This record gives sequence, structure tokens and C-alpha cells, in this order.
Amino acid sequence: MSQSADRPLRVLSLSTLYPHDLAPSFGVFVERQMQAVATRGDVDLTLVSPLGLPPFPLSLHPRYRALRALPEQEQRSKVRVLRPRFTLLPAIGARFNAGAITRAVLTLARELHARQPFDLIDAQFFHPDGLAAVRIAEALNLPVSIKARGADIHHWGRHKGTAAQVLAAGQRATGLLAVAEGLANDMAALGIPREKIGIHRTGLDADLFRPYDRRMCRDQLGLPREAQVLATVGALIPRKGQRFAIEALTELPDAILLLAGQGEDEAMLRDLARRLGVADRVRFLGAVPHGELPIVLNAADIFVLPTASEGLANAWVEALACGTPVVTTPIPGAQELLTDPAWGQLVPREWPAIAAAVRDILSTPPAPETVQAAVAGMSWQANAAALVAHWRRLVAA
Repeated sequence: MSQSADRPLRVLSLSTLYPHDLAPSFGVFVERQMQAVATRGDVDLTLVSPLGLPPFPLSLHPRYRALRALPEQEQRSKVRVLRPRFTLLPAIGARFNAGAITRAVLTLARELHARQPFDLIDAQFFHPDGLAAVRIAEALNLPVSIKARGADIHHWGRHKGTAAQVLAAGQRATGLLAVAEGLANDMAALGIPREKIGIHRTGLDADLFRPYDRRMCRDQLGLPREAQVLATVGALIPRKGQRFAIEALTELPDAILLLAGQGEDEAMLRDLARRLGVADRVRFLGAVPHGELPIVLNAADIFVLPTASEGLANAWVEALACGTPVVTTPIPGAQELLTDPAWGQLVPREWPAIAAAVRDILSTPPAPETVQAAVAGMSWQANAAALVAHWRRLVAA
């Protein structure tokens, strides 16, 4: 299929993670990317963010009543966002989501395509977006691209109810993207053709994520100016491993830990901090708006993320951009990013190793501008340019 260079590329992109008024930080990295794409002017982008709602009587829960009230269409910055509803079975229905999304979106996609044809269907996650995008693209006889980000491969690609769907999506897609080489290799290990996978790293808002005055940031958070401060950003879930950072405080008697995020582990983490006698040095900040994260990251001496798996964590990139060195696990994405000892350390997912790395960095802290060099050249503009170039290659093939 060919597309004329004198008109914008028309793309329908699926993303089940995309911000809305009830969750403004939900998938904010996808929104930043798509805003950068739309700003270019050479892509006519329609963003479809399917909204899962459970059947009656779960639909009466206040949380879902609020979601149901969200507009089915809105303009967010320069991006047109459509939110068709699909039936969601919370906790147990993951294997059904791709089919439900396909049914919810295909009729809409056909109508839009009939009015003004699309050139390509895009999915911003492998599950459940990927297989739904493949089915829609096949129905419309269009090329399709899918991007892998981490958990959509490491979890859903191995989950017994969804692994076959992830593999089928990867095998049937026209082209694929991964945020890191290690993630691409993990995809290939599942049986997805490695030659179809390009590397597309995350972007960065360098005007927002940059070094600030540390004392000012600590004042805003009510922290002692001379304290040793650690920070972690992410959902409070087992995979992120915040418990290891809390345990490390037992060997770091002068350190304060900032936890930005919400999730199922919060009660367990609070109890752990109490049992270890460090509760007064663990600050649960809750869900911090994305625009306020630089305050947290600049208040910290070190960013700690004892994660079990990631693709290329946006939190690593944003911490480094703030000049804050990173302590994380030696998973492939981190190994690709932290190639200079001044940028951080890779340690086992064990609290003694985390404590040792923190002490080592604090003994000779690197200059913020040295740490910033880790993400030099990263921007949402460069990210969007690479994504559009990838789309154009698939359309021209």
C-alpha cells in the first residue's frame, strides 16, 4: 500500500491506557507521545481508548458509575480521543478483553474508515490492544503496528489465558516496536519474529524534568534539607518491589524514603515499615500528578526501583533527567540505559545490596549534570519523529 506524501498520514491508534479526567496520570507517557505526533502536522491521528465497564450489578459500583459518565469523545490538546465502551470482567476476564475491544471498536473503525480511509492501525500495548488492532486491521485490509512496553510481554505474554493472544498478535502484525533491545529479545523468545521488531525508546519532557534547587524541593515536601533522601515512583504492586527499599532503611539509619504511587501493596508496605521500626522515615505520597514528580525526584539523592521486570521505565529516564542517580535491578532495559557508573548502580533485588549501593553513591555523589547525560537527546519530539517514520515504512511496504 502506498500513501501520498502530500497529505497527512491517517492513523487510528488503540490505547487502553490513556489519561482522562478521573485519572490524569493514567498512561500519561502515551499521551505525551501522541501529543508530540499530533503537533507535527503530518499525521491525522484518531486515538481510540476503549473503556472497560463491568456488567450489572458491578456496574453500579461508584467507581464504574464515574467512569460511565466520561465523555465518549473529547479533544485532549491536539489529539481526538474516542472512548467506546466494552464489557470488562474485573480480575478474571483478561483473556476476553481483546475480543470485547474488537467488537466495540470495529464498527466505529469501519464507519470512520468509510468517511475518510485510514492508512494504518496502531496499538500502543501488546495486550489487550495488540490482537484487537490486528483483527481490525485485517478487516479493513490495512497494515498494523504494535508497541511492546514491558508487562504486556513479561506478564501477559506468559499468562496462560493470554500468552497465545500475544504471540498471535506479534506474528500477524505488519511491524512491531519495543522500548528496549532486551524486551525485543524476550519477545523473540516467545516466538515473535525478531526481524519485525524495531527499537523505539521513550520520550522525555526536558523542560519539566530537569535539575531544580534541591533545598526548595525538600522545603515543599516538608523534608529536612540535610537528610539523606531516597525516592521511588510507581504503582505499589509486588513487581515494583518497594518492600526491598523499605527493608534497606534498616541499614540506612539517616535515610528517608519517599513512595510516590498507589496500589494493592500499600497496606502491606505500611505494616512492614511499622514492624521494622522505620515507619517514621517512610513517606507515602499517594498518586503524585505527573507535573509534580520533578519535585519528588529533585528532592531525592537517589532514585530506587527494585523492580522484577520493566521494558524501559519512564521513571528511570525522568529521574536521570533530574540529575538523580538510579539504583535498580540488572534487567536488560536498565543495563542498556545505565552504562556509566556515575548514572547509577544495578544490584540484586535484595535489601542489603540496595543499602550498599545507596551508601556507595552517597559517599561520592555525582554532579546532576553528569547524571543528566544519560538521557541526552531524549525528547518527545524525537520519539514522535521515530514513530511516524516507522508508520510510514509500514504503509509504504
